[in-house]
Amino acid sequence: VQLQASGGGWVQSGGSLRLSCAASGGTFTSYHMGWFRQAPGNERQFTAAITSTGGRTYYSPSVKGRFTVSRDNAKNTVYLQMDNSNVADTAVYYCAAALRRSDWNGYYYRDSAYDFWGQGTLVTVSS
Repeated sequence: VQLQASGGGWVQSGGSLRLSCAASGGTFTSYHMGWFRQAPGNERQFTAAITSTGGRTYYSPSVKGRFTVSRDNAKNTVYLQMDNSNVADTAVYYCAAALRRSDWNGYYYRDSAYDFWGQGTLVTVSS
């Protein structure tokens, strides 16, 4: 499956931004989806994830309550709504797809849980 992330850009602290990730070349409902981010000089980190049906979501503690992950299976797209953003949210955001497996819920936060990655979209939050 190919993943194309979009929606990155500049936002002021406290503002909102919505990222999108369009999937093609596969059966979208066969994949759990995740968002990761990599700030300058840091390793890539888990941000949010959603199961293939959209029935369950996961968040890192740093974004829980501010970010919302969702998906539209009819449009083969997963979203990351970023609200109340802060400077620490500045990063390249990547979407990733994990072929549906029964044990994925135990390690959704690991890079190794995902089979396909998008190219990343840059989000800059200014104070």
